[in-house]
Amino acid sequence: MKEQTMNPFSSLGLGQEIVSALTEQGYETPTPIQAAAIPKALAGHDLLAAAQTGTGKTAAFMLPSLERLKRFATASTSPAMHPVRMLVLTPTRELADQIDQNVQAYIKNLPLRHTVLFGGVNMDKQTADLRAGCEIVVATVGRLLDHVKQKNINFSKVEIVVLDEADRMLDMGFIDDIRTIMRMLPKQRQTLLFSATFAEPIRKLARDFMNSPEQIEVAAQNTTNANVEQHVIAVDTFQKRRLLERLIVDLDMNQVIVFCKTKQSVDQVTRDLQRREISAQAIHGDKSQQTRLETLSAFKEGNLRVLVATDVAARGLDIAELPFVINYEMPTQPEDYVHRIGRTGRAGADGVAISLMDETEQKMFEAIKELTGNNIPHRTHRRFRTALVGQRRHGRKAV
Repeated sequence: MKEQTMNPFSSLGLGQEIVSALTEQGYETPTPIQAAAIPKALAGHDLLAAAQTGTGKTAAFMLPSLERLKRFATASTSPAMHPVRMLVLTPTRELADQIDQNVQAYIKNLPLRHTVLFGGVNMDKQTADLRAGCEIVVATVGRLLDHVKQKNINFSKVEIVVLDEADRMLDMGFIDDIRTIMRMLPKQRQTLLFSATFAEPIRKLARDFMNSPEQIEVAAQNTTNANVEQHVIAVDTFQKRRLLERLIVDLDMNQVIVFCKTKQSVDQVTRDLQRREISAQAIHGDKSQQTRLETLSAFKEGNLRVLVATDVAARGLDIAELPFVINYEMPTQPEDYVHRIGRTGRAGADGVAISLMDETEQKMFEAIKELTGNNIPHRTHRRFRTALVGQRRHGRKAV
């Protein structure tokens, strides 16, 4: 009789309820950040973890937290039996919604309750969820404070707090609000802080609110995924719109995220693509939450070919096997380039990132190369097309 092999997630200390839920979703092997973080979090340590998007960091903090909380799981309908035990803070509505969807999948076999709090939608359902009782609350900073002001939430039983993409929350100016929230929480708690970098403001936050945190860094900071093939095309500004259309058509891009710097650019590019009968929708902060969620759902389900987005709106998007990302405009910060192209090449899949660079963006291109240490090839549009034709003739990759 063959000896049964232990599931790799079980070997990290996770129980059968969670492991079974993971197996049903097709998860077989922990990612490096999960393998490093889960045992330490299960042991109750505070964690200061550097991880880029697409590394499996949501599971790295949620799975051990759920394992620790399962002792509170109960089928009781009494709100008093379901106080808030875990609080997850995120910078954007989209990331909050994505984490909440993951929680729902992970707790399939556990009678734990969860809810998500973000702006742009009516507070009534969120308030009802909180009053009915829920152990896990995922929230954006602003909407959480709205509920605090209305006395809809009680933090007295919180045991675990997560700051996800803490660097982005600080970049967006939420530092004072984060400090306000952290001071409301019980001092005896576990704090898990995940960030793309360990910049000094992040370290200061850790010093102020964490208890001897274990530090985890699974990859060099600001590195790009080796699975992502990167290209830069030098192009005149007025040629960008036409070139974007040609790239989408010539490379048979069935699904692509196009990044722009401003909401105005996002709307203009979307209109241009729609005029060319290319299925495209915009996502940015001026869109209603309902519209944003519907657009994301259509894109994830493959019913939308092009998603045109700002950096903040696309933060936290988790699209399985997204093959292409196009930077229609270079970002304002070189770090955002890493986050942008991190939308593709996730979970071991291959991806292609193409950046359209005009002469005003040359300095940013140099800053990106210096930050990432990558010698990213850049060509004129004509040379790019010549290389593309040659690769297709020889049956190599599309770009």
